[in-house]
Amino acid sequence: MDNKKPKTTKDKKTKPAIKTGSDRTKIPIRGKSDNSKKQAPKAKPQPAAKKYTAKAKPAASKAKGNKTAVKKAVSKKSELNGVSDIRRSFHKNEEPLYFISATNFNLLGADEWIKGFKFITYIECFDGLHPNVFSPKQEIPHDDFEGIEDINNYLLQHPEVQDYLKTRSVDGRPGKAMFLMFNEETERLADKLGLDIMFPSAEMRTFLDNKVNTNRIAERAGVSCVPYVLSKVNDFEHLQEVSKELGDKLVIQTPFGDSGHTTFFISNEEEYQKYAEEIEAEDEVKIMKRIRCRGSAIEACVTRHGTIVAPLMTELVGFEELTPYEGGWCGNEIYPNAFTPELRQKAIENTQLFGDQLRKEGYKGYFELDFLIDQDNGEIYLGELNPRVTGASSITNHAVFALADAPLFVFHILEWMDIEYDLDIAAINKRWSNQENLDGWSQLIIKHTEDTVEYVTGAPRSGIWRMYDTGHIQYDRMDTHRRAVENENEAFFLRISKKGDYLYEGADMGILVTRGRMMTDDFKLNNRAKHWIKAIRSQYTSEMVEDKKKPNLSGTLTK
Repeated sequence: MDNKKPKTTKDKKTKPAIKTGSDRTKIPIRGKSDNSKKQAPKAKPQPAAKKYTAKAKPAASKAKGNKTAVKKAVSKKSELNGVSDIRRSFHKNEEPLYFISATNFNLLGADEWIKGFKFITYIECFDGLHPNVFSPKQEIPHDDFEGIEDINNYLLQHPEVQDYLKTRSVDGRPGKAMFLMFNEETERLADKLGLDIMFPSAEMRTFLDNKVNTNRIAERAGVSCVPYVLSKVNDFEHLQEVSKELGDKLVIQTPFGDSGHTTFFISNEEEYQKYAEEIEAEDEVKIMKRIRCRGSAIEACVTRHGTIVAPLMTELVGFEELTPYEGGWCGNEIYPNAFTPELRQKAIENTQLFGDQLRKEGYKGYFELDFLIDQDNGEIYLGELNPRVTGASSITNHAVFALADAPLFVFHILEWMDIEYDLDIAAINKRWSNQENLDGWSQLIIKHTEDTVEYVTGAPRSGIWRMYDTGHIQYDRMDTHRRAVENENEAFFLRISKKGDYLYEGADMGILVTRGRMMTDDFKLNNRAKHWIKAIRSQYTSEMVEDKKKPNLSGTLTK
């Protein structure tokens, strides 16, 4: 608010070894070294690579549809040339723009780049002190939230939110909105309010977010993945048959899931039986060779002029001090020369290839790719796709390279503003790949790791905290984002769980962001990270609840 150290993928703290090779033949097992036409026995035949096909939409019958068309035609006369024009345009923006989500974490600082940008959130992280965050004060009846989509649908139906949109409308237009997660119901509610969603359709995002489809798109793009097979799995014996070319140590992923919830490490029948029900319930799963890998992440934006690619980041995955989930994402680092020049260049090239393919599929805007670096052969493989802003977006959008030009979200929003513009994508990518344009930052996603339900009686405030030599921390001052952190003895904390909330296994407590690294060179948590985690947890007080039903909200609010 919907995921290293060098380790074997059987390690509890490992991000799943994922996915396939780059050849485009329709054989079930693919990998960089697999050039044969071997076919796993009894594997379900692989269908031709699926492509997303948007459903035809009826012609707009509302009067506002024609007005919008006229406004678009007029706006296209104003052309922006380059980054400086784009920055100036957003500083003068008159269109009401919003990020609507559980918290404003993913797009922290967007309001400082874009005039009229506001956050509408369910969780009030700043106790009413953030000038551009609106959270409804009264709770209205609702079903249990099962995901961020439910939270957003609740917000769009809330009378206080609807009144807020009306008071900020321009010429009767409520404006445009971004969501971390949304579904068809969100689209219906937004359309009813006249609110334009600045993302491709929920249908397309769901299609792309499917981990099976991601691999097929990678094949069309020519991007290498860890050797894999896509198949229905009936039982353990069938799994062995369809995956015989991958070895005994496997990683299985179901099409959807987050933070390690639906990634299973299998090396024998006993391990398989723990997850058999979930695996066998799927029509198709992704079965991968388990590799000894290090995780990384990269964010990018598909524009009409090409794909803008941000620098490669390291990932924190599965650390038991932060998350209860095996393979669960729990933070990121960005710093100069984190990877060899060869790995950085390969990641950039693969991201551009993938972004260009997404554009052919009909997608535009922000996306993130996870890459897996094989510690045995040095190869870099595609892990998975997130077709949206992510939990790593705050790191990407506040680094020096972004501040020198414009954050990645600016280019995303520009694609949805009905404005013609020119942009030298190659020049931006060249600047952003220059390691001199990177500064060092880390973020930790702190979750409740115990299998308990606890009522929060006290929680730390959002803002800048200072750590002393004793390891003790103290609240220093109020601020709304990480740029206010002056040195490695300070950190910005964004509180998610507050007094009156319940902590349950996997519940997000808060996000800690600081300058410098939180991992060692061999990708373990360093002492500073451990001190900060312990110190922040000590600021929470809670009471055990024995008879409290666990909340139905599954997954993470940070994504």
